[in-house]
Amino acid sequence: MRDALEAFLSELGAQRRASRHTLAAYRRDIVRVLDLAASAGHPDELKLWPRVSERAAGRPVPPALWTRELLERALHGLHGARLSAASAARALAAWRSFSRFCVKRGVIARDPARAIPFPRLPKRLPRTLPANDLKQALDRLAAADDRSAARDRALLELAYSSGLRLSELVGLNRGDVDRGAGLVRVRGKGRRERIVPVGDGALRALEGYLASHPRSVRGDEPVFTGPSGARLSGRTVQRVVRRRLVDVARGLGVTPHALRHSFASHMLDQGADLRAIQEMLGHRSLATTQVYTHVSKSRLLQAYEQAHPRAR
Repeated sequence: MRDALEAFLSELGAQRRASRHTLAAYRRDIVRVLDLAASAGHPDELKLWPRVSERAAGRPVPPALWTRELLERALHGLHGARLSAASAARALAAWRSFSRFCVKRGVIARDPARAIPFPRLPKRLPRTLPANDLKQALDRLAAADDRSAARDRALLELAYSSGLRLSELVGLNRGDVDRGAGLVRVRGKGRRERIVPVGDGALRALEGYLASHPRSVRGDEPVFTGPSGARLSGRTVQRVVRRRLVDVARGLGVTPHALRHSFASHMLDQGADLRAIQEMLGHRSLATTQVYTHVSKSRLLQAYEQAHPRAR
């Protein structure tokens, strides 16, 4: 089964164009189950699970051990370890995909994961930031004079202006930005490319930042870099967002994805077409984008309850 896992991940990366983050998550979720199977008969190792046992990691796992009982036990163990329902659902999705691959390749005869229901996920609305507070925070950053202020402002302005994912921000190259046309080429999930508009405020911030960081004319150079000139990591961008928007978040913490949510929600509030927002976000399905209609409805109800004399 461990050999089958390597073949599965290779196909996932080569044919389905999965990102390295997706591949790492799938590997972790499937290896957990293989190690659980390999720990059978070793009570001391089972106590460690769902953490990885080094001894179990080296043992082969016969295909006969990949059963529904094993997967249900693993799912129960994840709940016992207090992993979120979303994490458990993601793990089950990985197990299902791997099971289908093993059936297709003849490694196992039947798919034991197919009949296992997904955990029920709580319905949570995407968190958005108040438009006025966000504008004030970006204006304050424009007046800051520390060394990284210009870069951080350009990064935040672009994330909010174009609704980019974290991976899309850090993967952006200079050749992807067409400042004359006000467009940016984005490589999204599955390496799918799309063209997204950039607002005037973000363009001015980008021009100010790039003018202060002259580089060669190569288009494959990263837009956002650290002091050494290397491409910014996702962790660094997360720290920038938390530090620069601490007032807007009101002490609750904020992630780069909150800027993406805010982009979509604020666009919808101002009358933008849902299909256009779907295109700009790079969603394959309109159903994924429709969550923002619920955000707008909740704001509408809140405004009604606060303003109408007969609301309560």
